[in-house]
Amino acid sequence: MVSIICTLRHHTDELSCCAFSPSLLATCSVDKTLRVYNTADFSELPYSPLSGHGYGVHCCRFSSCGSHLLSCSTDGSVIVWSSDTGEATAVLQHPGRSPLRVCALAPDSSLLLAGACDGTVALWDFPSKTLRRCSAVSEASVVACCFSPCGQFFVTGCTHGDLKLWDVDVSLLHAEKDAHDLGVTCCSSAPQFRVDGCCVEFRLASCGQDSQLKIWIVSQREGAAYAMKLLHTLTSHSAPVLSCAFSPDGDLVVSGSVDKSVAIYDANLGTLLHTLKEHNRYVTTVALSPSMPWIATGSMDRTVNVWRIGDGDSRTAPESRQTLCQGRKLPGHSRLLVADWSEEDVQTWLCEEGLEELVCNFKANNIDGPELSQLNKETAAELGIGSKLFAIATAGLRCCICLFYFKTQVQHFQDRVHGDKEPECLWCVLECCPPSISASYCMKECICEDLFSLFEADCALMDKKFPHNTSLGLRGRPPEENRGLEGRAERSEALMSSVSNHPES
Repeated sequence: MVSIICTLRHHTDELSCCAFSPSLLATCSVDKTLRVYNTADFSELPYSPLSGHGYGVHCCRFSSCGSHLLSCSTDGSVIVWSSDTGEATAVLQHPGRSPLRVCALAPDSSLLLAGACDGTVALWDFPSKTLRRCSAVSEASVVACCFSPCGQFFVTGCTHGDLKLWDVDVSLLHAEKDAHDLGVTCCSSAPQFRVDGCCVEFRLASCGQDSQLKIWIVSQREGAAYAMKLLHTLTSHSAPVLSCAFSPDGDLVVSGSVDKSVAIYDANLGTLLHTLKEHNRYVTTVALSPSMPWIATGSMDRTVNVWRIGDGDSRTAPESRQTLCQGRKLPGHSRLLVADWSEEDVQTWLCEEGLEELVCNFKANNIDGPELSQLNKETAAELGIGSKLFAIATAGLRCCICLFYFKTQVQHFQDRVHGDKEPECLWCVLECCPPSISASYCMKECICEDLFSLFEADCALMDKKFPHNTSLGLRGRPPEENRGLEGRAERSEALMSSVSNHPES
């Protein structure tokens, strides 16, 4: 059952976008403003509305922990707002001042992406608010973008109908031509990814002017190119589909359409579960709460409807919130940055990752999120859990698949070097898995220290076997990019002898 909790009628022009944080709902409009509501009772916050854009606001997004709210506009800017105070903490301008249609923040809040009408995307380092690059990705307007669950890739959609997968250096990994006839309107990635042997995959939803909602499997198998496989084509809408979004668990996908309806599907089976018809004009945006079974839908009728998926009880008081949480597995700590975890969050996480035997030790030593993020070999040894460190690292990076890529790519590299076969690509390993992984989900770079030491030794072995190939060896790497490989020469020499005597070498 799906029922309306409330209808918000504060905007003076059509709705462009809605976004939830664990405790807030933000909406933006062609009326140049954003409005922010407390999800405890959907009352508007004292600092709302937010005014700062010179033209209509097209998109708004919260950071994963909810502390930042982002908005982009026809005026060519992205404004970063404090969710606590409503203060504009940064204004980021597209280098070409091109109107911005969409923005996205990486799951770990490390990167900010914005798509522009001139066919470019601008990519900023979010913590420092510095522009990393602005690159052309299409001959048409970029109207859709989203990051992969790991934050190492992003997808763009354009008005020509193409979907493209890029890495964070804006190098094209895969292009799905004519994914939607007449143009893409929105894309959204499911929050989860799946590792199956040597294959990593996640799900992507896209919608377009062809009145279709499509669910894709984006995958990469070791040694193979990236691929996008169409899983479902959903056709319940009778007019262009303007917005789509996954539920936090990835089991539902919701869409809004020009036919004035909202459709809720089972994302796994591709079956229609509910059709909602309360708006009297185009439904332009849909969003799902990360912490409650709520959907927000915005329309050209200037209203936002907030819906509950559940038993129809429309209470929003704290006691109701607690009751609902007891009957539903919510993401909880997994929606927060590791640095924000409490001791209880860490213990819950250990149980979820099959590391129950560490709970007593962590509890006795009062290990919370900040201490977990600083865990290294020395502190692990002091705690008597040195043998479990790699298991903790692997589990801790479940939201960042770069460790998987690193392990599989290094194995592929080692197999070729020890078999006297020159590797086609080596430094892509470090591009996929930088030594200093984003601190938001971090198990710091020391976790991977042994892997990188072995990797460095194999680099040296490769330099001996293939001296002509300077682009792949350590000596061809700019010093400022060696990041974590410097200062290990002595250990590498010690490892070199064992690597050189490897049975396959």
